Amino acid sequence: MEELKEQLKKQIIEALNLEEVQPADIDNDDPLFGEGLGLDSIDALELIVLLEKNYGIRIQDPKKGKEIFKSINVLADFVSKNRTK
Repeated sequence: MEELKEQLKKQIIEALNLEEVQPADIDNDDPLFGEGLGLDSIDALELIVLLEKNYGIRIQDPKKGKEIFKSINVLADFVSKNRTK
């Protein structure tokens, strides 16, 4: 699971062009939106595309997306349980 968390951090940094951020800068429990990484709704769309492309996961309900993207820990748990790739 730790490997998946690191992989997700790297993919998020790359997909969102967070050039000033390193994987070590992202705490697994920090919120991805708002206070934590400070991501916004446009970033959420990028993350949805990332999950579909890399893990075969489709998110239809935006409310569910908000729960899934709460933190790296929550996201990694969701990916490990729902990935098809």
